[in-house]
Amino acid sequence: MLLFTAYGGLQNLQNSLNPAKGMGVASLSVIYGSLITSSMFLPSIIIKKIGCKWTLAVSMCCYVTYTVANFYPQWYTLIPTSIILGFAGGPLWTAQSTYLTTSGIRYAEEKGKDKTHIVSLYFGIFFLLFHSSGVWGNLISSLIFSQRPTNGHALNYSYCGAVSCPDMTIGAINSTETARPSIVLIYILMGVYTGCGVLAVLVVALFLDQINLTEGQEKEEKEVNISMYFLATFRHLKDKRQCLLIPLTMLTGLQHGFLSSDYTRYYVTCVLGIHFVGYVMICFGVGNSILSVLAGKLSQYTSKIAMFILAAITNASCIIALLLWQPRPEQFAVFFVFPTLWSMADAIFLTLLNALYGVLFDEHKEAAFSNYHVWNSVGFALSFGYSAALCIYVKLYILLSFLVLSMTLYGIVEYIESRKKPVTTTDIKDREIPLDTQTTSIPTYKQG
Repeated sequence: MLLFTAYGGLQNLQNSLNPAKGMGVASLSVIYGSLITSSMFLPSIIIKKIGCKWTLAVSMCCYVTYTVANFYPQWYTLIPTSIILGFAGGPLWTAQSTYLTTSGIRYAEEKGKDKTHIVSLYFGIFFLLFHSSGVWGNLISSLIFSQRPTNGHALNYSYCGAVSCPDMTIGAINSTETARPSIVLIYILMGVYTGCGVLAVLVVALFLDQINLTEGQEKEEKEVNISMYFLATFRHLKDKRQCLLIPLTMLTGLQHGFLSSDYTRYYVTCVLGIHFVGYVMICFGVGNSILSVLAGKLSQYTSKIAMFILAAITNASCIIALLLWQPRPEQFAVFFVFPTLWSMADAIFLTLLNALYGVLFDEHKEAAFSNYHVWNSVGFALSFGYSAALCIYVKLYILLSFLVLSMTLYGIVEYIESRKKPVTTTDIKDREIPLDTQTTSIPTYKQG
């Protein structure tokens, strides 16, 4: 929460704070491009060597370097620190996912509960705290920038919204010097964000327990050739279920990239001004926090398919509405409605997709979550990469196409799993299977 209070708030402001020659979104694209590489090669070996706890702590230190670079944002400061952050991102997220999944599965086995429900609940609690960072990070930026509001919004509102294109917006929005907050306010903001990042590192280093991932395994397993870890992510693509989940995993990155970069600049900053970006994105953070926990709990009472369909319908409705909407200052409340609705879909996708990865690929969690973060990062990198080149309506059509494709392929994954005959609780009672066998036989999702 502390780490992403800083990074998340900074990410939402990059396209508005550093728009010159697309420097802000270019640095974000480099971050996620580097994250793709790190997710493929680094997580397994680093986690095996130093464990989940210290992987998290070291990776967090790398995130802080990017915040420090924003004290003096230039190509030669932002791009190198973006690469450092990107290479830390793969190990960070894989360690986090592995830590949560391992803890959840062990708890479920001890209590004789369903692994899917417990892991979903654990991820729901995690994303409650993670997405609450969007509230604090955006609240901090808006409160600081509101001390001396700028007039960096559009002169002609007809250039805002879905019709916006990079070349059109140059003439429609006031100069960068006018739109950019004063250097004193920027220094204050970066100082607060840096402090949050340093505190995050200290909390993890001092208080998080180390968990033993090799518990119960034979010695020879630890002596596997180191090169095999580098290939773990690629080998996991042999599983057709992993391949079918790639578009849905990319979609989560594409949508976050659009909301934090394009919506904030071409809708919010364009019409209301940069000091409203934080307030608008708080709605996304609050909604995501609350709905992440609800998604984890509701998964125990309704099917995942129904929840994914609800998320897809909500998401598609937002995309279509953004295509048709022409934003104006008098429609003030509408700017807050879109991120709130978007957060509902995002919470369901993130919580249940992470849980799905953890349970589907229980025997290969590290490789599976490496793949998850590779393809999620591809979505982010694409979104930020084409941000300065495409018109908004084109980006929205891309999102809508990905959404349809993703849900179709996810349906195929569910069909494949439904063809595997699960062991029911009735069968277990009839066969009088011992308790230790039951806990590993009940879940529907197993490694094939």
